[in-house]
Amino acid sequence: MAEYSDAAADMRAALRQNPETRDTIRYATLAANSHNTQPWRFAVRGRGIDIEPDLTRQLPAVDPDNHHLFASLGCAVENLAIASRMRRRPGALTFDPGRGGIVTFGFGGGASAEPTLFDAIPKRQSTRGLFDGKPVSVVDLVTLAKAAAMPGVDLVLISDRPRMNRIRDLVVAGNTEQIADVAFMRELKSWLRFSPRYALKTGDGLFSAASGNPPLPQWLGPSMFDLVFKAGSENDKYARHIASSAGIAVFVAERDDPEHWVLAGRACQRFALAATALGLKHAFLNQPVDVTSLRPELAALVDMPGRRPDIVMRFGYGAQMPFSARRPVEAVMA
Repeated sequence: MAEYSDAAADMRAALRQNPETRDTIRYATLAANSHNTQPWRFAVRGRGIDIEPDLTRQLPAVDPDNHHLFASLGCAVENLAIASRMRRRPGALTFDPGRGGIVTFGFGGGASAEPTLFDAIPKRQSTRGLFDGKPVSVVDLVTLAKAAAMPGVDLVLISDRPRMNRIRDLVVAGNTEQIADVAFMRELKSWLRFSPRYALKTGDGLFSAASGNPPLPQWLGPSMFDLVFKAGSENDKYARHIASSAGIAVFVAERDDPEHWVLAGRACQRFALAATALGLKHAFLNQPVDVTSLRPELAALVDMPGRRPDIVMRFGYGAQMPFSARRPVEAVMA
């Protein structure tokens, strides 16, 4: 674990004052993404950087239409834009559906630097553990909403217990259905990393220690996982996690297409960075999004019937956990 922690810290080393483009891309890869698959490739072309979906890292069981893949792409491109602007290379993001959903960060123009969000990039993590239940102030909730404001995406912040409990019930229902799905479980297990050495070797996946579970030899982990990973215990854990949270954020794009999935990811990343800057933790609760039959109830719950919810995230105050690994920049360059 000491070796792993040192390597994770190196992956999150501060960006130099005049970084090379490859180092700015390193900051982009620190973004949130589904199953830590890191489904992106970067290509420096002329006066810009193309961010391409890496379809070799699809999740067909949990994400058959690549919704989460494109949302993950949105998280990465937002990191890239924030980091580049902070290092005096401003630019703007454009989406090209004709080229397979490539997002381009073109240098020149664009928004101003955002030092608060930039400083949060290497500190942000998805914290799959208990929070302390402390409420978030109205001032901070406004700060979160302003940071996440994105044309084409609506954000609903829920902090009242009755609605949080209704979302809990949807999470539990979705989790139960997913655990009963053989294909889902096979896919999930393929992305689990039990050993810190193996997590460093692959540079991706869901490392057990990052979820508060003990590290294990990689050969032993899958067998232990089969013994302890059951719907009942996992549902109880999610119920405790939600009960300990200050609130839940639901992101809903105006349209259900890859361009708007990217926008939802961008809004989500900005929310996560603003939360990190405020000393808040966050974690994803996407079961009501993943399970198609549950989406209408979630949409109705946030007063957006007929629309597809994109991302569900709980937030609150909690302790830091080990960071997840990232692949080297060389592995994500096209």
